[in-house]
Amino acid sequence: MRTFLSQRAVNLSPSPTMAIDAKAKQMKADGIDVIGFGAGEPDFDTPQHVKQAGIKAIEEGFTKYTPAAGTLELRKSICEKLQRDNGLDYKPSQIVVSNGAKHSLYNAMQVLVDDGDEVIVPAPYWVSYNEQIKLCGGVPVIVEAEAAQGFRISPEQLDAAVTARTKAVIINSPSNPTGIVYDALELKALAEVIVRHGIICISDEIYEKLIYEGEHVSIASFNPEIKKLTIVINGLSKSHCMTGWRIGYAAAEAEIAVAMADLQSQTTSNPSSISQMASLAALAEEPCTRMIEEFRRRRDYMVDVLNSIEGIDCLKPPGAFYVFPDISGLFGRGCGGRTIESSSDLADYLLEEVGVAVVPGMAFGADNCIRLSYATSMDNIEEGLRRIGEAIERFSM
Repeated sequence: MRTFLSQRAVNLSPSPTMAIDAKAKQMKADGIDVIGFGAGEPDFDTPQHVKQAGIKAIEEGFTKYTPAAGTLELRKSICEKLQRDNGLDYKPSQIVVSNGAKHSLYNAMQVLVDDGDEVIVPAPYWVSYNEQIKLCGGVPVIVEAEAAQGFRISPEQLDAAVTARTKAVIINSPSNPTGIVYDALELKALAEVIVRHGIICISDEIYEKLIYEGEHVSIASFNPEIKKLTIVINGLSKSHCMTGWRIGYAAAEAEIAVAMADLQSQTTSNPSSISQMASLAALAEEPCTRMIEEFRRRRDYMVDVLNSIEGIDCLKPPGAFYVFPDISGLFGRGCGGRTIESSSDLADYLLEEVGVAVVPGMAFGADNCIRLSYATSMDNIEEGLRRIGEAIERFSM
């Protein structure tokens, strides 16, 4: 039968994280008791003052189109945030507000990458990077960062991966899925490689405010040379519990920012006017300290419990709200006629046998790991980890 789908649509892989979440929700709807560790969003509510700003926008009739790149007022506020928090000086014309940070990343890829261009992607990686690169006709070049090196690529690895076709590299700090944070010295060394080769750095900083040890440093902040080559991607989804409001933004050199704004004007036009007004209120205040302290408490508990389970080895991540334990010590084991040979095997087993949803590391380029989010209640974490521990106790060698 003839297909009317384009080749890019046929080649596109669905998001594994969304698939796991959808399966878990369907099981819950069917009356099955499921605990989900797949969530990529805070379980805290949007702050009240932010919600009120959105309500006020509706009541005052701020419900029309805005400039495609966002209101001037919001772009000015983002410039102030970047200067205050990151030491980065941008003009409003260099800011593009989009429908979430994922949309900002997509816009960046679309205006940068041509057929055959290579984009370097450190692994483990967020699931959408490779698919967005492929949608442009580009080629993801995977650079492995093992747990032994803290899931961070070295400048030597980056240098070795650059070819004549390299257009960009993606740096995600704090990271999804690992929660790692590059320190200033590590970022500066990577920046030197990027400047020497004259490639673009797409710096995904969406988890910037969720750091428990150390501090966030933007790779764009070291000198004018790296700043010119960097597209800073950020947003309010994680920091201010605004995932459904869909506001992300990019900061870049004028040529790139104008191209991204022009692309957006021909695709989605502006992000929600109401969400933009709510974002102004969000940017006026720092994220909730209580949320960050609660995430730290959950993380510490989750890491301790996972490391107490035979066959699991879990680093303590300094940022984001995920842990990414190595489960390769369970490979070759199993029960009930099932043998665990991959992260997908373990994820399927946990969901089907004990009603716990985790995301297989295969989705992130690391089949020896699984991802668990601690953006859920402590009650869920305690019960979910208890089930995981009991399920693994049943394994035989």
